[in-house]
Amino acid sequence: MIRRRTILSLLGSMALMPIAVRQSKASPEKATAFLKVVGDRLIGVINSGGNAQVRRSALTQILNETVDVDGIAKFCLGRFWRTASAEQQKAYTALFHEVLVTNISTKLGEYKGVSYTIGRARADGDTDVVSTVVERPNNPPTNVDWVIAEVGASPRIVDVLAEGTSLRLTQRQDYASYLQHNNNNVDALIGAMKTQLAQAG
Repeated sequence: MIRRRTILSLLGSMALMPIAVRQSKASPEKATAFLKVVGDRLIGVINSGGNAQVRRSALTQILNETVDVDGIAKFCLGRFWRTASAEQQKAYTALFHEVLVTNISTKLGEYKGVSYTIGRARADGDTDVVSTVVERPNNPPTNVDWVIAEVGASPRIVDVLAEGTSLRLTQRQDYASYLQHNNNNVDALIGAMKTQLAQAG
């Protein structure tokens, strides 16, 4: 069974999804400003009422504009990306997008009232890490670090650390474990992702 971890899970309970090829390094100040905009947009969707389809569309737009989903997908597949065919890579990446959006959309109601506070930002090699404290009603505060890099000349979230645990590394380990128990068959993983989406629907 593939574990379901999402950007929203990180934002809400901790627990946004994981690194891509960086083009250049953003400044901590720029990364902080970027995260403030992203966080406010996410909070706005989470705490709004509205039609489920409208909120899903809004979340999809935010993810596409602020998270390096393609890079994360490739990273999470690890060494199996190199052995996958072009057709498998395309199918897997498309499903990764859908699984991410679906997981977040189905959990929106659980995070009503979530808020966050931005703390310090620091450079870490070719990325910047912005620390936040995420608070949700009836839950203890959670420390969440957002790793941001310049991808294609634009800042993108490339990893999220919840209480020090890397989302992208955890997801990569989950996929590797699943594949190792299924004869390293990428089609098996693709099938499991399709099943996950069908069950969520």
